[in-house]
Amino acid sequence: MERYGFQSQFPSLREIPQMHVMPQEGQNQQQQQQASGNQAPQGMVWMPGATTVGVVCVDGVVLASEKRVTYGGFIMSKGGKKVFKVTDQIGVACAGLVGDMQVLSREMEAQAKLFSMDVGRKISVRAASKLMANILFNRRYAPLYTQTIIGGLDEEGATLFVLDVLGSLIPDKYAAVGSGTETAISVIEEAYKESITVVEAKELIKRAIKASVNRDAMSGDGIDFFIVTKEGVTEETIKF
Repeated sequence: MERYGFQSQFPSLREIPQMHVMPQEGQNQQQQQQASGNQAPQGMVWMPGATTVGVVCVDGVVLASEKRVTYGGFIMSKGGKKVFKVTDQIGVACAGLVGDMQVLSREMEAQAKLFSMDVGRKISVRAASKLMANILFNRRYAPLYTQTIIGGLDEEGATLFVLDVLGSLIPDKYAAVGSGTETAISVIEEAYKESITVVEAKELIKRAIKASVNRDAMSGDGIDFFIVTKEGVTEETIKF
């Protein structure tokens, strides 16, 4: 068959001459900065803030987050939800991109239902947290930008785990994530005790988030609570 155009000039790909381009000085500097972990300023990237908290109690687990959704200095919504139900015993509370939170929570809810149908029993908090860690790690090349607290109540009792963007899994008795972490965790750490009840934890979390809202401009506009006890799951919202 007769060859035309590019193929007629180079019948074999091996015969195509290779072009070597010398990198410019600016490109070398940029590559060195990226290699050293210092990215050159290419414009501002805005990440939304949050104050999200979880506490283990003697009679359950309380997860909570404020309701403000921001983009830089702009408040996009005063009614965002960052606390989600996974099962009748497990919930997740997140900080980060709201869309990524929703994707993660929906996938966790679906996987938990598939687990129950396949195994014949409800998924445990520990198994759900490990499943979430695997989901986040598998997405490491296109990550879900969330910091997540997962907690619930099962045969092992009340349990809480904290996960980062890449799925690092850390068990804890209480935790805070998001831009308001420093203020919120200091309030919780000062008053937390092993014998704390759900009612006491709810008041403590309310005080911690309100303290964070006073100092963190990216948090505010109310609190969503997700409370897990032996009686089931309760979701509450307060505005301020």
